[in-house]
Amino acid sequence: MNHLDQLVQQATAEFAAAADGAQLEQAKARYLGKSGSLTEQLKALGKLAAEERREAGAAINRAKGAIESSLEARRQALREAALLEQLAAEALDVTLPGRGQGTGGLHPVSRTLERIEGLFRSIGFVVADGPEIETDWHNFTALNTPANHPARSMHDTFYLEGHDDVLLRTHTSPVQVREMLAHVERYKDLDTMPELRIIVPGRVYRVDSDATHSPMFHQAEGLWIGENVSFADLKGVIADFLRKFFESEDLQVRFRPSFFPFTEPSAEIDVAFMSGALEGRWLEIAGCGMVHPNVLRFGGFDPERYTGFAFGMGPDRLTMLRYGVNDLRLFFEGDLRFLSQFK
Repeated sequence: MNHLDQLVQQATAEFAAAADGAQLEQAKARYLGKSGSLTEQLKALGKLAAEERREAGAAINRAKGAIESSLEARRQALREAALLEQLAAEALDVTLPGRGQGTGGLHPVSRTLERIEGLFRSIGFVVADGPEIETDWHNFTALNTPANHPARSMHDTFYLEGHDDVLLRTHTSPVQVREMLAHVERYKDLDTMPELRIIVPGRVYRVDSDATHSPMFHQAEGLWIGENVSFADLKGVIADFLRKFFESEDLQVRFRPSFFPFTEPSAEIDVAFMSGALEGRWLEIAGCGMVHPNVLRFGGFDPERYTGFAFGMGPDRLTMLRYGVNDLRLFFEGDLRFLSQFK
């Protein structure tokens, strides 16, 4: 049986020399395949006498078991070598600092809107909201804007196709009308209604696009109606708000006569910074005025008894001034390199 021992040694040596699984399977076929050396010997057992066949068969089976054990040992060794190679290629340096998950932040315009809301809440104003798709009546007629006003032109306003009286609101003032009507309805049974004080932030839409204008932008409008509300109240509220917003007690605020169909008298609000890059420059910041009697009537208030003031400002422009940005479009291009500066 020396030839069987030699066969086992030869097979073990070939298995050990196999560099990968393919070579190992080829070596296996030479010994255990259909035409392999050991398989041929098993086939030849039928030519032997019964006693010899029993003894030779046992020896061949022992040799086959030894070869199979050697084969499985080499397979396991190749698997372990492949795993070690993979681990080496994908090694991680656990001493390196971890990569922290990036944190998000509020958009700078959202920060400004929250700041505006917070400052006006602190003096008793309530934040109000309304639909961005409005009726012509709420957006123009109820705000004392006649049918032939230029703002109603298709060149200025986004109307819904097939609906001449439905549009994307051009300002947040329609919410003022809705809140006035709801306020009067809520307190109609009282002899004296409580004052109405609201701040209305939101998106508005106009056909306009350049470095300081966007087709979609934000407005924040305020309204205060009561029995003894005056222009002096308006000046005090606005001046106090702007100084707190810009955190500058030496901020200069002036009211310049102007015209708006929904207020009378009306004024533009300008500010001048006393330091920094904008030192000494007057910048238009908002519009304001006493609520026009016609608007009070449309809102259900008696203009002989009640007065009020309204104002409207652009949070986008306030954001530009607060952070020193000179192009409005940067806020809406979605460039994370720009926006991440404000986290």
